[in-house]
Amino acid sequence: MNTSATSSLLATLYGGSVANTAGSVTGSTTLSPTVAAKVRQALAGQQGNIDALNASLTADQTRLSGLGQLQSALSTFEALAESLSGAGLSTSASASVNGIVTAATTSSAKAGTYKVEVGQLAQGQILTGGAKPTADTALGSGTNATIKLQWGTLADGEFKAAGGSQSIAIDSSNNTLEGIAAAMKKAGVDASVVKGDTGYSLQVKGKDGAAQTLSISVTGDAALKAAIGFDPEHPAAGAMTQVQAAQDAIVTVDGTKITSPTNSLTDAVPGTTLTLAAKGSTTLTVAQDTSQISKNVNTFIEGYNALTERLAALQKGALKGDTALSSVTTQLAQVMRIGGAGSMAQGLAAAGISQDASGKLVLDQTKLDAAVKADPSALAKLFTNEGSGLADKLDKKIDSWTAETGLLSRTETRVTRSLEILTGKQDRMAQALTTQAQALAQLYTIQEQMGGTGTFLDMLG
Repeated sequence: MNTSATSSLLATLYGGSVANTAGSVTGSTTLSPTVAAKVRQALAGQQGNIDALNASLTADQTRLSGLGQLQSALSTFEALAESLSGAGLSTSASASVNGIVTAATTSSAKAGTYKVEVGQLAQGQILTGGAKPTADTALGSGTNATIKLQWGTLADGEFKAAGGSQSIAIDSSNNTLEGIAAAMKKAGVDASVVKGDTGYSLQVKGKDGAAQTLSISVTGDAALKAAIGFDPEHPAAGAMTQVQAAQDAIVTVDGTKITSPTNSLTDAVPGTTLTLAAKGSTTLTVAQDTSQISKNVNTFIEGYNALTERLAALQKGALKGDTALSSVTTQLAQVMRIGGAGSMAQGLAAAGISQDASGKLVLDQTKLDAAVKADPSALAKLFTNEGSGLADKLDKKIDSWTAETGLLSRTETRVTRSLEILTGKQDRMAQALTTQAQALAQLYTIQEQMGGTGTFLDMLG
């Protein structure tokens, strides 16, 4: 009995998720409308079970997606809270020369002046192949071949594999420029077909850092190897041209040389994140800056309100009725009580921070400016005070939810396990329905061929 015929029938009855799981069958007979109708009628009773199973799968998939969105929203706000804890609320960093480096202070920032010299920026390797007339030009002979992508480092002319590898199968079905680029992209490589003045070329871009140097080897097709092979030790030997070599950033801070695979450095200056923009020298000054308090309080309020909006949307959508989200929302509201009993709650209210009916924070800028002017240290302590400030408490609370053994991780594990069980059940049900549909289709087809007059024993022979 034809696979496509029963699969199409099952898809009509129960949807593609069941039909796509159908086991393989042999034969070439197609189903007549009469046979199809009889099979449909015989299997119609299974519709309720299939609908219930699909509904459960959809619910779990939606919930798992919602939990991922919740985790992301909380992590984003936690990063903000962390940046405002400690000295992060009231410090700033500035460079004497613009365009070389930007800096942002964090909770452990220390006031001071630092001489910064950027020797080179981190960058990724770029390889470009020879130009071809069209994007669908075939490369190589089309025989079965394997492309091996090997990452590593190149030092003193010697390539050392160190960053993992990927093997990609190529044959006549995907040996064009576009086909090879797509196969590489599927393997996680930034590959594309680019158009230049002389035609179309395969281009491969690596991630930043010297350890992301790429070697491309090919086995099984010498012509394909000649077209896209690349040996870092002999970069001019192949058809791929190295437009840009992979390299680390090199920066010197107060005489200490530092290398980094990226242009963002978190350990070059204590408590400060440096973002390198260009080669050159500058002086970085980290200082206490009360003007930052008002700016950072505004940033905190915007971040918190964005979080509450996301939680509200999840409550109405993907996580409607979810107990984990309800727990997070309740505990968050408890931490954020403003204007009630307690010195912190009263202090925040006095600084012009209140909550509306939806739980969002509302700021009276005039009151905040007055509080900063009157006692900037006291205001800063409302947010960060050796673990007891508002930003400190929120950071700690969110960390408990998002930790490996926290509420959200435990919930995601349970939902994932439920999905695995339901998917297994779907597979088994699909196989059973496929077998049943094929048997019924064969039976009704024989009956139809006998003019509909044969008995069951006649059909058995």
